[in-house]
Amino acid sequence: MATDTVSAVSTGKKTSGLQQAKLFRIYNYYRLVISLMLVALLFVDPVNFDTRFRLLDYYQFGVVGYLALNSFVALIMLAGFQPGTRHVTLSILLDILIMHGLLFTSTGITNGLANLVIISVAAGNILNPSRMGTFYAALAAICSLSISGWAVLTLNAHGDDIVRAGSLGILYFAAAFILQNISRRMMRSDALATSRAQSIAELEQINQQIIQRMRTGILVLDRYGQVRLANAAAEELLFGTSTDRDKPATRSRTLPQPLKLGLEAWLNNPEMRTEPFQPAPTSPLLQANFTQLDQERGDQILVFIEDMSKVTQQAQQMKLASLGRLTAGIAHEIRNPLGAISHAAQLMEESPHIDASDLQMLDIIRRQSRRVNGIIENVLSLSRREQANADRVDLAGWLKEFRADFLQTQETTSPPTNVILKIASKVPEGRFDKSQVEQVLVNLCDNGLRYSQQQSGERKIELRAGATADGERAYVDVRDFGPGVATGTSHSIFEPFYTTDKGGTGLGLYLARELCEANQAHLSLVQDDQLGCCFRITFAHPGRMI
Repeated sequence: MATDTVSAVSTGKKTSGLQQAKLFRIYNYYRLVISLMLVALLFVDPVNFDTRFRLLDYYQFGVVGYLALNSFVALIMLAGFQPGTRHVTLSILLDILIMHGLLFTSTGITNGLANLVIISVAAGNILNPSRMGTFYAALAAICSLSISGWAVLTLNAHGDDIVRAGSLGILYFAAAFILQNISRRMMRSDALATSRAQSIAELEQINQQIIQRMRTGILVLDRYGQVRLANAAAEELLFGTSTDRDKPATRSRTLPQPLKLGLEAWLNNPEMRTEPFQPAPTSPLLQANFTQLDQERGDQILVFIEDMSKVTQQAQQMKLASLGRLTAGIAHEIRNPLGAISHAAQLMEESPHIDASDLQMLDIIRRQSRRVNGIIENVLSLSRREQANADRVDLAGWLKEFRADFLQTQETTSPPTNVILKIASKVPEGRFDKSQVEQVLVNLCDNGLRYSQQQSGERKIELRAGATADGERAYVDVRDFGPGVATGTSHSIFEPFYTTDKGGTGLGLYLARELCEANQAHLSLVQDDQLGCCFRITFAHPGRMI
């Protein structure tokens, strides 16, 4: 509570100036109306003025001057003048002195203008609730007593005028003390409310920034599926675009059809869990969870979008970690007899008495031994894979270097290797571990060259670099000219130990996707009408931390 009070005082200092200017503007309107009424009263019953007013000419001059003063203040405030504390103090003092001057020149303290002095004192204590407000009351009381005393001494006025002046003085001080107390409490309450409102706004801003930077996608929908609010992760997962992470996206978007069907199914049966879906062929598998923001009205729906590839990755990592520990334990026991088998097969090939059928069987032994050794090496590499050491990379320049290095390793191949490189005019930077992504590209390129040669007899692939639809993330396509991937097997090619090649281990694409996920990139199969097969690596935004 003490902290709130201190904060309220500091905030009150900032807001009191604006409040004071607003209240003074209202008070000046009141003064302008009063001065207009006093001028208008000059034209009422002018015959008897000489008998009722002590100094008629001075009174008339004072009323007209008071109107002129208030009109001038009103005009400069309309022009944008912001009065300060000293301007307010001077105005209240002038009001008190002018009102008593009018009382002095009119009929004295018994005139009804004395009641207007109470309003001026009260206004002074509201506008400036400090010791200066007590000074206003004291000045007004002294002026009232002075006028009454002067009238009694010089004009033989009745002694009741002094009693009336004393009563007015008591009213001045009572109004000052009461209004000072009320004004201070109101200012403290208003400052405290302003401080708490500012704290709530700051907390809301912090929460908004946290939500925007979450990896979980968050959507706010109405009952008709229109997007009311989406954070950056939801924009990236669902629509393939990224937004400013400090501002929520509020653009009107159409939900992907699988998510829209899931929303309709959930509205019909809120207890049902929706099935995972892919908003686009190159998108990761997503899971949507729905809940109502307002249980009574139910007009807004909160949707959490989770990347299921992370869950699948964790499950597969647990499985492969167990497999890796098992393989690491028995690798030595397997490799010793495997090496003996390979060595024995090599010695038998050197024998001059072996026939062609036996050579064929020895070739099978040698190839299968290499396959078993490759499986062990791949599983061991999964179990001891290091963390990504990401750097910002100029993707266009890095791909040119990769192509040159890769072609050097293919110089002895027959037929010669042809790697076509196409780079868009504007490719964003990537953020990844170059050694790990290079391992992925080598794997994809080797597979593409092998399948291209099987289909067309040429060792030819195409590398293409470009930008996603939002222009902020880069991607690399590896396209071969082989037979392509059958439609029914497109979702299985990234599973461990799945292969259509009799000589393959089934871990190449799985390892490639694992390395991409470690670099916050996504490896996917692009299904289009073009010849061959195309794999796409979509990199994360270069500003994202890994």
